[in-house]
Amino acid sequence: MQAEYQQRRQRLMEKIGTGVGVFRSAPSAVMHNDVEYNFRQDSDFFYLTGFDEPEAVAVLAPEHPEHRFVLFVRPKDPEKETWSGRRIGVEAAKTVYGADAAFPIAELDEKLPGYLEKSDRIYYRLGRDKGFNETLLGHWQQLMFTYQKRGTGPVALADPAPILHPLRQVKSDSELALMRQAIAISVEAHNLAQEMAKPGRYEYEVQAEMERLFRLRGGNGPAYPSIVAAGENACILHYTENTRQLQDGDLLLIDAGCAYGYYNADITRTFPVNGQFSREQKILYELVLAAQTQAIAQVKPGNPYNLIHDTAVRVLVTGLVELDLLTGEVETLITENAKEEKQKYKPFYMHRTGHWLGLDVHDVGVYKHGEDNWTILQPGQVLTVEPGIYISPDIALAEDQPVVGDRWRGIGIRIEDDVLVTDTGHEVLTSGVPK
Repeated sequence: MQAEYQQRRQRLMEKIGTGVGVFRSAPSAVMHNDVEYNFRQDSDFFYLTGFDEPEAVAVLAPEHPEHRFVLFVRPKDPEKETWSGRRIGVEAAKTVYGADAAFPIAELDEKLPGYLEKSDRIYYRLGRDKGFNETLLGHWQQLMFTYQKRGTGPVALADPAPILHPLRQVKSDSELALMRQAIAISVEAHNLAQEMAKPGRYEYEVQAEMERLFRLRGGNGPAYPSIVAAGENACILHYTENTRQLQDGDLLLIDAGCAYGYYNADITRTFPVNGQFSREQKILYELVLAAQTQAIAQVKPGNPYNLIHDTAVRVLVTGLVELDLLTGEVETLITENAKEEKQKYKPFYMHRTGHWLGLDVHDVGVYKHGEDNWTILQPGQVLTVEPGIYISPDIALAEDQPVVGDRWRGIGIRIEDDVLVTDTGHEVLTSGVPK
């Protein structure tokens, strides 16, 4: 795997040329008082290094005669390691992670200017670590003050994301292998949930069994807070309380995925807890399923990203009009007030149809360049396709729209799959969970 990290760094350094890239590890986060959350490395930092400790800085200096890849890390400290876990240390940072040079993090202020002073720009993304933001900006400011005397130094600060994130968007075979494992565990957990979810159980029981399986199968745990939403709770997009008792006649919407080796799965299924759809539930479920099926069919190389969403919206709006839940011409309902995001179908379907997936659940990568220039799909990208319909008990439509009958209210449905763009079309990676 270290060979792949090296290749990633090489591709990035070829693009930054005479600049220098500086990447900071994720900061530790406090859960409460002096108790910290489990550490999770910054995704860009991990993608380039595989290094999984806090208080670290990676420097990529393509033009340096000796040190093109430098790590600043915590030194070995037996006393601190007794309390908070083992550290790689400075020497192993070179041998294990392939750094040309490694130094204690305490020497950063002393040594970093030497890697920056002959570059023409610094590639650094201002992030969550405000203290390090100030440190980096301070070094840049000092180098600008001395530029006139030396004639060299960074005259600009640039975000590396427009260069790095397109590289992250296209997954390698090893990345796809990790994603497939995360998905396989998630598929097993979703199938278990469908078996155990019965009237009388609680949402948190289903959640607990799924997340137990995530860890039992070697995953890192949930990729995101699990949504286990019964009845009208399914109309809350990011419902995470998971405290309601399942009732006979409820639909259960489960949006949950496992993280494995830093890569993520993201699956949603909706099903009746008693095994039988009501008439209204079945009609809406089949409408969402049709929207998803037709949207997935648009996942192929060369298609613009927005075609997936536009296809799903057209199927959903057409169906809602046929059910007399919306009134008007389909095209007008879709396009009217689109720029203000106030289309009349929005009370039923208020989110986009998917997102990129990878090291982050909502992975990096732009969706469009400018106002209408949408990203073109290419092999190796992984994305979710997840249309839905949500009719909350207090749904409010425009004045010229019909009143939604009680028989429809409280129904929330979403179906989500993870889809790989292949050379010839697509592969639904999550097809092991029934729909």
